Amino acid sequence: MKRQGASSERKRARIPSGKAGAANGFLMEVCVDSVESAVNAERGGADRIELCSGLSEGGTTPSMGVLQVVKQSVQIPVFVMIRPRGGDFLYSDREIEVMKADIRLAKLYGADGLVFGALTEDGHIDKELCMSLMAICRPLPVTFHRAFDMVHDPVAALETLLTLGFERVLTSGCDSSALEGLPLIKRLIEQAKGRIVVMPGITWDAKLHKKLLSKEADSGGGITDKNLQRILEGSGATEFHCSARSARDSGMKFRNLSVAMGVSLSCSEYSLKVTDVTKVRTLNAIAKNILV
Repeated sequence: MKRQGASSERKRARIPSGKAGAANGFLMEVCVDSVESAVNAERGGADRIELCSGLSEGGTTPSMGVLQVVKQSVQIPVFVMIRPRGGDFLYSDREIEVMKADIRLAKLYGADGLVFGALTEDGHIDKELCMSLMAICRPLPVTFHRAFDMVHDPVAALETLLTLGFERVLTSGCDSSALEGLPLIKRLIEQAKGRIVVMPGITWDAKLHKKLLSKEADSGGGITDKNLQRILEGSGATEFHCSARSARDSGMKFRNLSVAMGVSLSCSEYSLKVTDVTKVRTLNAIAKNILV
């Protein structure tokens, strides 16, 4: 099946959350997978929400029911992940049809922006597919997600995203965490020269995978109170992405510990990970104290 391209001509979309930099000079995006986490993110001072499902897989498309209730529950902008499955970013024709349908539905249910990414088999940005999806997304702003961290040549890929018209790109600097990828993030921000927002962050850090059964563990991609200042000051970024989650115990009294509902090692059925208001507030306070 031949993919239909879209015209490269476009209008610059207004970003509902404002341009890079909130009142304190930095814009915080919090990745959430539930209504509870969305509400907590807003209470903690987040400027924008990235709504998804399947955080243990790096984020997949959320249900439209979750989107509808989140939009009813928060006032800050909600950007919706469009990713039909976990795994790589090379999509079949049927998966592409799912992505197009999800974009239309997300817009219908009030999304303020969309988040997606797609690659060719040789690790380049899939320009044809991205143009096709972007045409459906407009006039909403669009973020290219961490498929960017899987590209063959990040410098060339950033120029491709600029040509395609993406407003921002989420990246860990093509490394396992934003801290380890800091040198590349800095170079990309210098290369961008304000033409596109390069946003450091990562939703799933493989190096933390074995620690996630701990209540103290934070799967928010290594963007924590311990390294946020270093990442922002060392990169020159004006936006950052985190999940700021903590584990809380389930309310279930009866527990059948012989049965598991999934294969993820991120947590058991009786440990729920939600955005932590205190963690969001702490990150906000750190960002406010950084001189820009």
